Amino acid sequence: MRTHQLVLQWIENQLSDGQLAVGGRLPAERSLAEQLQVSRTSVREAIRVLEAMGVVRAGVGSGPDAGTIVISDPTAALGSALRLHVATQHLPVADIVETRVLLESWAAAHIRPDAPQLEAAAALLDRMDAVGHSPDGTAGAGAGAPAAAAAPASAGTAVDEFLALDVHFHLALADAAGNAVVSAMMGSLREAIQGYAARLTANLPDWDATASRLREEHRGILAAIRNNDGGRAAELVAAHIEGYYREAGVERPHGA
Repeated sequence: MRTHQLVLQWIENQLSDGQLAVGGRLPAERSLAEQLQVSRTSVREAIRVLEAMGVVRAGVGSGPDAGTIVISDPTAALGSALRLHVATQHLPVADIVETRVLLESWAAAHIRPDAPQLEAAAALLDRMDAVGHSPDGTAGAGAGAPAAAAAPASAGTAVDEFLALDVHFHLALADAAGNAVVSAMMGSLREAIQGYAARLTANLPDWDATASRLREEHRGILAAIRNNDGGRAAELVAAHIEGYYREAGVERPHGA
């Protein structure tokens, strides 16, 4: 085992045993190196790994923010890894779409109608209504024309804003289900989802028609949840996600 892995293992054990908790501080670099009989370089390497994983935040100098503090941001490492693997095409977009369907259908089926996150989701839909159309009030790309080619440059900003709000709406629903692992997994997918969703707009024949349909589907999903019809909400979420990517030319994996 490499020496920095010894440090990681020690910190993992401390967390598991309750000796360290969120908000706690790791021993000083010199003290930890002496305690574990490793070099300070190994300690620094381990801390860099933990920072990338969203487990600690390392501060310098003095004061309340100094030292290495245990935090909890499980989406950090997952998000970075997923974005990189999507970029290398190791993780096909179609597989991520299928994973979204699985996660979000489960979430929609388990959300309580009185979940407080639903108010935030509704507010996001109101904001999406304001940016769903091109700035000139016309279709973002005339029927039959690629959205990216026909839309004015300023429309690209509106599309990006719409897609960002769309992702946050789906994250709000995932949070409302009350499962921390599902929330973390969806959070880690956030930037990857928004990135490839934006790239696929070039394949859409009419962005404004798509945006109008997405807004209507969002409202239907939210209404089903508030009506305590989780089964219907799950069906609507699956059809909503699959419909967008099918329209953009992404086929479901494994011939499904």
